[in-house]
Amino acid sequence: MTDTHKPAPQDIRQAREDNPKMRERDLAQQLGITEADLVAAFCGLNVVRITPRIETFLTEIQTLGEVMALTRNESAVHEKIGVYDKPIVGKHASMLLGEQIDLRLFPDSWAHGFAVEKQDGEFTRRSLQFFDAAGEAIHKIHLRPASDLDAYHALVTKLRLDDQSQSIELTPLPKPEEKTAEIHELDADGLRNRWTQMKDVHEFFGILRSLKMTRHQAVQVIGQDYAWALDRDALSAMMQHAVQEQIPIMCFVGNRGCIQIHSGPIANIKTMGPWLNILDETFHMHLRLDHIAELWAVRKPTKDGHVTSLEAYGADGEMIIQFFGKRHEGSGEREDWRQLVENLPRILRSAA
Repeated sequence: MTDTHKPAPQDIRQAREDNPKMRERDLAQQLGITEADLVAAFCGLNVVRITPRIETFLTEIQTLGEVMALTRNESAVHEKIGVYDKPIVGKHASMLLGEQIDLRLFPDSWAHGFAVEKQDGEFTRRSLQFFDAAGEAIHKIHLRPASDLDAYHALVTKLRLDDQSQSIELTPLPKPEEKTAEIHELDADGLRNRWTQMKDVHEFFGILRSLKMTRHQAVQVIGQDYAWALDRDALSAMMQHAVQEQIPIMCFVGNRGCIQIHSGPIANIKTMGPWLNILDETFHMHLRLDHIAELWAVRKPTKDGHVTSLEAYGADGEMIIQFFGKRHEGSGEREDWRQLVENLPRILRSAA
C-alpha cells in the first residue's frame, strides 16, 4: 500500500481500540499497513520515536538488566531471556556474545526505532522495537519484572529523536535478484571444489557471492555427501530426540537485520496447530511447520572436522530456521548430534 492510501494515524488508533486483543502484526496486515506504521501512529501518546543506530544503544543496553530479546521472520519467532552483554560494535555487522542473548546485527537494515509502552491490565509493558526501511520488524527488546526502569527511561531519553510525527516514510525493499542461472547452469564443480576446501563455515558466504549462487541452490547441487533432503517431519523428530538424549543444540532465526541464536539444551516441546514450539524457562521458539517447503541436512568442512546443520527453507527458497549441535569455536562437532542428523529420514532425490 502506498503512503497516500494509508489510513490516517487517528484511524489506525481507532482500529487498535476496536481490536484490543489482536496481535499488532495481524492488525497491521488487516489494515494493509506495516507494523511500523501501526506503532508510529501512537507517537506522542505511549510511543517515543528513537534512533535506530545500533552503536548508539548497543553498549548501554546491558544497563537494563534482564530483558527478553525477540527476533522473527515470517515463519519463525525466537525469544531469549537474559542480559545484553559482551557487545562488539562493527561498521557492517555487530554482535552480542552473551551467555543467554547471542545476536548478529546488520546496521544497514535498521531504519526505524520506537520505545513502546502498552497497558496490560494493571501492568505496563515496555519495549524497544526496531524496523527496517520497509516497516518490517527486525528486533525487539521487552522489559521484564527484573529490568531496571530508571536505566530504561534514561536510555530512551538519550535515544529520543526530535521527530515525533505519527507517520513514517517507508521504502519498499528491493526485489530479490532474479536467479542468475537455472540449477543445471550453476557451476557445481566450482562449488564442490571450494566447498571441500573450507576451513571455516563463515567462508561459505564468500563462496556463494563469488559463484553468484543462493544458499538454497548450493545445497541442491553440492552432492548428497554434503547435503541431503529430509522428510519435513524430521525436524520435529530431531527436537524430540534432542530432548530425550539431552543433546544441546544451537537454533538460529533471522531476518535481513538480525540473527538470534540459542545455544544449549531444550526440554519442553509442544505442537499447537501449525506451530511447533519450544517453551523453556529462558528460551521460546515458535515455528510454522506448514511454511517449510524443504528440509536439508548440510555438512561443511572446517579445520576441526565437518559440522552438520539442519536447514528449513520456505517456498521462496529463503531459509526459515537453522540448527546445529552446540559447539565452541576450535572444537569438533558432538558425535551424538552428528549421529542424530545422519539418521533422520531422508528423501531420495535423483541426480540432476
